[in-house]
Amino acid sequence: MSPLDTRVPAVLLRIDRNPFHHGTLGAVRSLGRAGVEVHVVADSARSPVHTSRYVHRMHSPPLPGASPDDIAVVLRRVADHIARPAVLVPMDDASAIAVGRMRDELAPSYLLPTTPGTLPERVADKAELAAVCASADVPHPLTLIPDSPARAADDARRLGLPLVAKWSRPWLLPAGSDLRSTVLVRSVQQAQELYLRTEEAGSRLLLQEYLPPGEDRDWFFHGYADHSGTVRAGGPGRKQLAWPRGAGLTAVGCWTPNAQVQALAERLTGALGYRGILDLDFRRCGATGRYHLLDFNPRPGAQFRLFADSAGLDVVRALHLDLTGRPLPDGAPRAGRAFVVENYAPLAALRPAPGGRELAWYARDDRAPGWAMWAMWSRHVARRLRERLGPTAAAPAPRLIPRATSPSLTDNEKASS
Repeated sequence: MSPLDTRVPAVLLRIDRNPFHHGTLGAVRSLGRAGVEVHVVADSARSPVHTSRYVHRMHSPPLPGASPDDIAVVLRRVADHIARPAVLVPMDDASAIAVGRMRDELAPSYLLPTTPGTLPERVADKAELAAVCASADVPHPLTLIPDSPARAADDARRLGLPLVAKWSRPWLLPAGSDLRSTVLVRSVQQAQELYLRTEEAGSRLLLQEYLPPGEDRDWFFHGYADHSGTVRAGGPGRKQLAWPRGAGLTAVGCWTPNAQVQALAERLTGALGYRGILDLDFRRCGATGRYHLLDFNPRPGAQFRLFADSAGLDVVRALHLDLTGRPLPDGAPRAGRAFVVENYAPLAALRPAPGGRELAWYARDDRAPGWAMWAMWSRHVARRLRERLGPTAAAPAPRLIPRATSPSLTDNEKASS
């Protein structure tokens, strides 16, 4: 018998059009294997997710850049189709922010955590995050917000080069532009040129101290803050391999106990009164040894399935159990367990994993998404190579560290201050 209330379906919402978002597939499998009817509101034309045996139905998503009203229309249409309350799981920042704003409007069609409606937007905003960390006494890289090109130059000199430039609300970046959420800046002129694109970007430019990556420096924490505020499920993990290397998404991660990271995550959620799923990124400073919070994502991280404990509990199942009034089982952490994204780390997927391992795409009980991913990935890589080697290829651009939700070879990097 499933520990989840299988009478209550789940709706996964993703506005971002990333076809290689393996976190969505992880949520589909986690809930579907427990017997929950899973509806996915996301782009299906270019995604392997729709081939999963655990998807009950795909629904057309809102357009990129959709207004909250447009998103509400889509969610009401899905709710009318399901015709009973469902647990709603936002899978990207734009979705989490929109759902937070509309929480009262979406009830009672959808079950949602009781976190304050503006809090997801506040923690996802990279300018606000610095103040949030200061109020909770959580280390955060020194961040400056210039108000003119001249100030951008002064701030760049104060921080020193290289530095990190971020747009405070990356979900507002126009689709199809060459703007990326985070850029490694190597000159004062580059910082000024970025500032001049503020209006196009739709949010403020931040200049931030750069903490270099290194062995054992990149960490993440996934958890679920239940109705009482207790952080359940999840845990701390160490990023063993990133794509792109040094500053990207987690290609290989390991469940690794870390009391300092755990304490910082619990301190932050407690100070904020946060409820729901969270994904935090930390980097340890090589000089001081302190863990600095780089990002607070108010939704599941793509590698959340790393933290499936001995009772099968992960953050998505914890959400469903808590919102349907069911107890969360007490499982033991599976320290040493690995998570591998095969298209970014194919060799790691073939090595022995004594602590256990979960692959992002391949699963014995659900093989079709893995096959579809490799077919799509091959076409994707071939297209990128043609673009780079073609006669009209542009000159090499500055190194980018873009949005983690972006699907391209260079567009999956986490903000790596």
